Amino acid sequence: MSSPYDPSQYQPPQPPGLQPPVKKRRKWPWIAGGTVAVLFVIGTAVGNDESHTATTTAAASATTSTTTSTTTAAAATSATHASAAASRSAAPGAAGGAAAATGAGAGAAAAPAGSSATAALAKLDTLPIKGRAPKTGYDRDQFGSAWTDDVAVAGGHNGCDTRNDILRRDLTGITYKPGTGDCTVLTGTLHDPYTDKTIAFQRGEGTSNDVQIDHVVALSNAWQTGAQQLSAQQRENLANDPRNLMAVDGPTNASKGDGDAATWLPPNKAYRCTYVAKQVDVKALYGLWVTRPEHDAIARILHNCGGQPPAAAPTSTQVTTPAPAPSPAPAPAPVIIETTVPAPPPAPAPAPAPAPAPQYPMQQSGPDTDCSDYTTPVRVLAGDPHRLDRDGDGIGCDGS
Repeated sequence: MSSPYDPSQYQPPQPPGLQPPVKKRRKWPWIAGGTVAVLFVIGTAVGNDESHTATTTAAASATTSTTTSTTTAAAATSATHASAAASRSAAPGAAGGAAAATGAGAGAAAAPAGSSATAALAKLDTLPIKGRAPKTGYDRDQFGSAWTDDVAVAGGHNGCDTRNDILRRDLTGITYKPGTGDCTVLTGTLHDPYTDKTIAFQRGEGTSNDVQIDHVVALSNAWQTGAQQLSAQQRENLANDPRNLMAVDGPTNASKGDGDAATWLPPNKAYRCTYVAKQVDVKALYGLWVTRPEHDAIARILHNCGGQPPAAAPTSTQVTTPAPAPSPAPAPAPVIIETTVPAPPPAPAPAPAPAPAPQYPMQQSGPDTDCSDYTTPVRVLAGDPHRLDRDGDGIGCDGS
């Protein structure tokens, strides 16, 4: 359907040659305007994107900071809770804390690392090696009253006997006898290091011995390896020293007796390294010795734990040039001692030379010659035929 006619819109036709010229539109203003509009849109979009990115980054940073603060606070809270729990578990009282600080430790502790085993080997190397001394004179009373509190080691004089000190240290989930000041343990749970079993402890006749307190170095063994030479107070300390005591399975402890590492080891092999290292510590602490089989057994176990023997002192290969011999000292000047020697007595005068023998005439031969024929002595003839020489000296008629 056509629109109604509107006379105001009628334009009479113009004769040819009188039509007005048609104005040609210019295009550059539109192009310029379009370009400006595009740039404005792009700039706006980029600006919004950067603003959004900055906002997002700031928000993420704040979130990260909040998360970090929350994590730090949670860690601090966890550490505080763990510390408090450890304090409650290890030290139910001031005395229990002292015992735990220096005690043997509870539960099936992991075997010592290689460095700890090496340190134990080095300490083992300092212990004397001797044979066992006679057991003569041994008695439990030589180590004082059982579980006395009157000792000069950790836990001593804390008002609680040694047995309960060790139970408080090594058991968990403990309940106490009312009125004992958290000393007497009624119940608890032991994770036994000797057997790796969990044992429910309940104090009472027929049940208390399910958990016993073991002397890591048995008292009889200590007596035969040097404790005889300790004072009474030192032996009492040894018997109640937490470093030498552990709560363990009763029947297993009974099977140990007074055995050393050469004759008895815990059934739980994972605990053997820790066990023998404790024995070395106690023996070094109290000046005890080890036997040769005991020494070798401990060394073998610690080697298996990664322990390394002490390094031997390096042998020097340097050639030492001997120092030149010192010059001889000059001979001392002779000491002249003047002495007065008495003159020898004069030699005796020589005896006078004997007078020369007189020269007597020879006897004259004749048949009747005798001394009356001569006035002086005469030398007689051979054989003195006229017997003129009466003394046989060859001179006759000389009055003899």
